[in-house]
Amino acid sequence: MIIVGAGCGPGMLTEEAINAVKKATLIYGSKRAIDICRKYISASCRVHEITDYKALHELPDDAVVLSTGDPMLAGLGYLKGTIIPGISSMQYSFAKLKIPLTRAVVVNAHGKNHESAVLKTLEEIKRGYIVFLIADPEFDFLNLCSFLSTYDSEIKISVCENMGYKDEKITTSSVSRPGVAIKSRLFALIAGKY
Repeated sequence: MIIVGAGCGPGMLTEEAINAVKKATLIYGSKRAIDICRKYISASCRVHEITDYKALHELPDDAVVLSTGDPMLAGLGYLKGTIIPGISSMQYSFAKLKIPLTRAVVVNAHGKNHESAVLKTLEEIKRGYIVFLIADPEFDFLNLCSFLSTYDSEIKISVCENMGYKDEKITTSSVSRPGVAIKSRLFALIAGKY
């Protein structure tokens, strides 16, 4: 199987990913990943929206599995097969904010223990890193800001919403004055000294 990074939004496919999608006869992906790749999918290709992520390891060898962003950033890179990298929301957001990726560390709170992610975020900031926090819609952004501000009120936080889409938005503030309401279900957070 081939796991293709579909990028974080339209126009973020690499040339290698486009070629893999064009050649595919069988594609599986989330609705969003399929939409990102749709213009490169041949009319004869069988396309299936993923309904059971636990069954993906049972797909045939000729299947192309679309993973939003990059498969190795909290994506489908755990599957056996060839990985074709994609442009992740982390790469995209850090570039937009002109933050070197060499200063980054990833904390994954998507579908995970949010309290643990908040503690890990502070731990990494104390170590001098800038945290890219992968959040889910239930993640309590204001709780994170409040917790971080007890350590250092001047820590910056950026809310990165709908990255790669026409309505993308990055709002940066200090954790002591977050002053932003997250409006999208598709967002990540960047926190640290930058």
